[in-house]
Amino acid sequence: MMKLIRNLYDWTMEKAAHPQAEWWLAFFCFIESSFFPIPPHPLLGLMCLAEPRKAIRFALIATIASVLGGLMGYAIGYFLYEAVGVMMIGALGLTESFPVAACYIREQGAIAVFLAAGTPIPFKLMTITAGFVEMDLLSFTLAAVAGRALIFMVVGVLFQLFGAPIKRIIDQYLGTVTTIFVVLVVAGFLAISVFAGSDEASEGTHICDSATELR
Repeated sequence: MMKLIRNLYDWTMEKAAHPQAEWWLAFFCFIESSFFPIPPHPLLGLMCLAEPRKAIRFALIATIASVLGGLMGYAIGYFLYEAVGVMMIGALGLTESFPVAACYIREQGAIAVFLAAGTPIPFKLMTITAGFVEMDLLSFTLAAVAGRALIFMVVGVLFQLFGAPIKRIIDQYLGTVTTIFVVLVVAGFLAISVFAGSDEASEGTHICDSATELR
């Protein structure tokens, strides 16, 4: 599995030097929001490092493409969950996380999507789940725009200032970085739980019991 992740990572990074790098960035941001396992942040960072004056442009491209990809994920969850969504979530190893995501979206709505868009919680899980639970489309879109814009702007600035050291760390310790990412995903879900508050615990359990019932 790690070899596959390494190969995907190396292949993605090669696109930073491609003449059509902006289109590759948009492509990776789009598909990462619905099924691609490699986050586009390192590619965005390298492009920002290479051309700092275009950092805001790159971050804007990443935001727009990611939100559009999120809308595709929403459509998969809404229209094609049984035919496509179940298979995609299973392939990403997120089957057990799906009921939890459905519960949080039903309880927290836009807040849950915003936190997923701006934290290591897999955004693709939340986009498909939001469609499945029929979350209000306007609320979903606004939350996705806010969260994705936040995280991509931060990545752009960080890589502009500290790009070379960060890139070396990722290249040398990809396995460790991946492990840390998984830990942060779990921490992200715990953060949502804390935000929800203990006073809603008993009611939340009831909601979670039916969170993934088919419409």
